[in-house]
Amino acid sequence: MANPSHPSPGRRALLAAALAATAVLAGCARDAAPDTTFVLLDGSKQTTTDLKGKVALVNFWATSCTTCVAEMPKMVSTYDKYHAKGYEHVAVAMAYDPPSYVVNYAQTRKLPFKVAIDNTGAVAKAWGEVQLTPTSYLVNKKGEIVKRYVGEPNFAELHQLIEKLLAES
Repeated sequence: MANPSHPSPGRRALLAAALAATAVLAGCARDAAPDTTFVLLDGSKQTTTDLKGKVALVNFWATSCTTCVAEMPKMVSTYDKYHAKGYEHVAVAMAYDPPSYVVNYAQTRKLPFKVAIDNTGAVAKAWGEVQLTPTSYLVNKKGEIVKRYVGEPNFAELHQLIEKLLAES
């Protein structure tokens, strides 16, 4: 049986790669969010520029993604907790997700935030060739990407970061 305090050479390499990736992502703290247009379920459009002045989470997801579905109630509670303080959330459904499934999911779960359908894949491409779901980007008031999450975020850490960003002028 493997000893977790002494990772195998393969696991050590994986941990080293993960740390290197984290270091690279830490450097993306000042990258501007890409200039994209989100087509919302009601047919209206919102752009990345519309999010300036707010702290926003752009969350790429799919109805067929079990992690996405599992994290969605936590996304809703995060939105509910911070929206009145200047927090926005845009849930971007992937191009392969049938629009009728997305509409049904958003309506039956009463998602309180904006839901967009990326039917051409252009939004996912602009945000760094997003292919894995869930992938989320936390954007500060200046429109800069502060953090990228692949997989479900650590919500306690996410909440701390949102609070810090909301406090910035």
